[in-house]
Formats: sequence, structure tokens, C-alpha cells
Amino acid sequence: MPKHGINVVAATAALALATFGSIPSGAASAHGHTSGPGGPTAPSRFVPGPCPRTPEPIAALSTARCGFLEVPENRARPGSRTIRLATAVIPAASAKPAEDPVVFMAGGPGGETFDDLPFLIDSGLNRDRPLIIMAQRGNLYDQPNLACPELDRFYARYVGLGYDSPQAKRLLLDSVKKCRNRLAADGVDLSAYNTTENAADFADLRTALGIPRWNVYGYSYGSNLALTYLRKHPQGIRAVAIDSVTPPQTVTLPWTWSSAREGIDNLFKACAAEPRCKSRYPGLRRTLTQQVRRLEAHPLTLNARPPRGGDPVKVVLDGGALLNLLVANAVKPPDIPAAIEELAHGRPERFAQARAADSVQVVGQTAHGLTESVACSEWVPGSTPSDVLKAGRRAFPGWPDTVLAQAPQLPFQHQVCRIWDVPDRTSVQRVATVSAVPTLLISGTFDTKTGASWARDTARTLSRSTSVQIPGIGHWVVPQSPCAQRVLASFLARPTGPDTACVAGLAPKPFTIIPK
Repeated sequence: MPKHGINVVAATAALALATFGSIPSGAASAHGHTSGPGGPTAPSRFVPGPCPRTPEPIAALSTARCGFLEVPENRARPGSRTIRLATAVIPAASAKPAEDPVVFMAGGPGGETFDDLPFLIDSGLNRDRPLIIMAQRGNLYDQPNLACPELDRFYARYVGLGYDSPQAKRLLLDSVKKCRNRLAADGVDLSAYNTTENAADFADLRTALGIPRWNVYGYSYGSNLALTYLRKHPQGIRAVAIDSVTPPQTVTLPWTWSSAREGIDNLFKACAAEPRCKSRYPGLRRTLTQQVRRLEAHPLTLNARPPRGGDPVKVVLDGGALLNLLVANAVKPPDIPAAIEELAHGRPERFAQARAADSVQVVGQTAHGLTESVACSEWVPGSTPSDVLKAGRRAFPGWPDTVLAQAPQLPFQHQVCRIWDVPDRTSVQRVATVSAVPTLLISGTFDTKTGASWARDTARTLSRSTSVQIPGIGHWVVPQSPCAQRVLASFLARPTGPDTACVAGLAPKPFTIIPK
């Protein structure tokens, strides 16, 4: 979801977070840092200040208490410079809220955190307790901001290129190199933008705000971060809810293929279980394979208008683009069988329009610097391009190798990481979290990014965990499912005994049926 300098609304500079007691400007957390050859590393502290001025006004920020958490950029490096992380506390809607707030950990990594606020409010996250959000290091509104406008411009252009074409590869790697060189020249320590430091930031935030206990809710990469945080900083955690589970011990490039297969398979099975869908779209798996092969051999080039309007743009549809549109949930699940059927009969408009959507990029919003530093230190090491291809062949036998050689959503990632050049952190990050803290795991059966089965594997080392699967939902379940919202609310109220009754009998939304 991810620019420019920070724009802020007027607010009182000496703002105190009264919800948790008065916090003086400059209050230091308990996570002190010792001196070394490079000089002392400053302790973390919270500095009250104005809320960010977002491109679209967010009502919840009008009553929020905001500021920055100041932390060392690299806690392992004495004398490390201080960075600032934008933070907001949203009051509870209830007149008598619970004392323990919920802190949110966004997906990505690199997704713009404040952009998620409307979804969180609509999902009831602040109904009974305050909601705390903090932009993960490098995000928009942080200092520094690890945006890469070079990459945003590439992605806008990418829609008119073959997914794995030599030109796309060259332009991507050139954009990555320009961004990395610029950030490094600005003094950014790219090795410090990782999940260990992210987790320590949240631990410092709780202490700096004077909060005895809080609850954690994270989705996608935020679930990876939440599990790391629970493993390394369990103090003060009352309960953890993770959505679209991304277990740290499992995330590798080959892993992306099994999730893609699981989500697509579940959608096709749901169609086969719905009589009208089964009758209208028989053999969906075979039809998809045929279309991937056809488009990879003979890509379509056409003009398509972005879904939100604007002039038509050049779009290339090949096998890789088709697969990645499915993984990205660019076509909504109820429409996917119809879109595949239309494509097979020479009507590619749904997929073409979905790809055209990426021609409209908010330049500077996504912290690609955080994305690449995490991916290249934690996800990519330990696998080879050959491993990715083998995993793709297992997931989709008979598909062209040119499609299967690129991990879904992460094309040319091994080459990207050779340019990004950050240290391998897998030995400290790919570790299962073992905990007795009450944990809720929420998955969507149509999730093609973080397959629902990974929640089951994660729960094995969480002795007081509850897992739910919501049929027919893709990535980031809670905002899309009223039932998931009720389960989460009951879990936050009673972590050891959440009410999951609404899950029974749930079914995916009916599939779109087009005339023959």
C-alpha cells in the first residue's frame, strides 16, 4: 500500500498519552543500550507529536494521540544513529474500554501502516480497547523513509512487458540498483532493516508508553513479525492474534509455490462443490493449465483501462502474468472461474483490466527498502533458482518452466538480492516460536499468498492456540469476514476460550455464472 517528506496536522507538541498515564517527552524505555568503541547507543524513547497528514483524511486520526518512537537504527552497532517511527494511539469506541490495548503489526514488509487504519476501525479493533499502530522502520512517515520511487515507476511500466522478459529483468534490476545506491549514499544501514529490529522496536514501544500488558494483532508479514516478537520479547504480551499466517521458520522463495497451489486448488474445489459452478465451468484446472501454456507461447498485447478509470494502457498477458494475477487476488475469487472461461474463449478483458490496475502506482508510498532488506536477509538465502523451479514443477506439473522459474510475486528475486547485498540472517530468524501465550490463528481457504495449511503447522508449537479457517476468503481475512471479526473480538475478550461458533456452516460466496 506505500514519497516525500512528512506532512503533519497541527497538534500540541507536549501531547501526553493520557490513556496510559502521562508520558513525558523524552521518556526512555527499559531497553537501554551500552557504550562501545563507536560511542554510546541512545536508548529508545517516545516523543509526542502531531499525527501524519494522510493523502485521504482518516477520521480515526482526528482523535488519536501521535508521536514518534526514537530507536537506534542498529542495536548491535555502538554509536548507531537514531531513527524515528511514526506512532498513533486510537481511543477505544467503548465508554468503558479494557485496560489492555491491541497493537497492530502490518503486512508487507514495507506496506504503509497508516493506510490500514480504516480497515482496522471497520473491523472493530478499537471497539473495546485502544488501538496502537506504529509504522515499521523505513515506512512512510518514518525518518528515514525507505521508499523507492524507482521501483514504483518500474512497476507502473511492468504491465506492458512480458512477466519474465529480458527487458523486464533489466529494468527491474536497474531500478533496484539505483534505489539501493541512493539509500546507502544517504547513510541508511540496510542490514538493520529486519524482523529482529522490528520486533525490538515494538518491545521498546510498549515500555516507552508505560503499558504493562497488551495484545498483538498482525497479518501476513505482520504475523511473521508477531511470532518473532512473541519469541524474543514475551514480556507484557497478553494474547496474540495472527491473520494469514507467515511462519518465520517456513518462509522461503520455494514456499510461495505451495501456497499458490493450495489457494487455487481450494477455489477450484469450491467451484466443483457448487452445482451451478461445476456445470458451467467443468475442468477448471485443465482450462487454467491450457491458458497458461497458450499465453506463455503466444502472449497477448492489448489496451486496457485501469479499474478505477483513466486512459487505456498497454498490457501484456503471458503465462507468468496470469498466474501472478491469481496469486495477487487481482480478480476477486467469485469471478475467477468466469474470468478463466472468458479467457479460454478469446475474452481476456477481466485479466487485462486487472493487470492494468498496476499501471497506477502511488509513487513513494511503499517502503521497498524494508521489503528487500527483509526478503534478501531472511527469505532468499538457502535456496537457489533451481529450488524455486523444482517447487513450481511440484505445484503445477506441466506448466512451462519459464513461468515456474519465478517465485510468485517475487520475480528475479535471487538477482535482486545479489544487488541488495545484505547479510544472511536465516540462522536467527528461521526459528519456530514455542509459547504458551494464548494465540489465535486465522486463515482464508482461498489465500494464494500464505496458504491456510501453514497456520496448522505453526500452531503445533503454540500450546494454547485456536485456529480457524474462513471458507472463500483470500489474503488478510479479518477485514473481509464479519465472522472472523466476531471470533477476533471474542478472543481479545477471552483469549483462552474464544467463540468460534460462527465458522460452522460458512461457505464461499456464490461464483459468478456467465451465459454460455
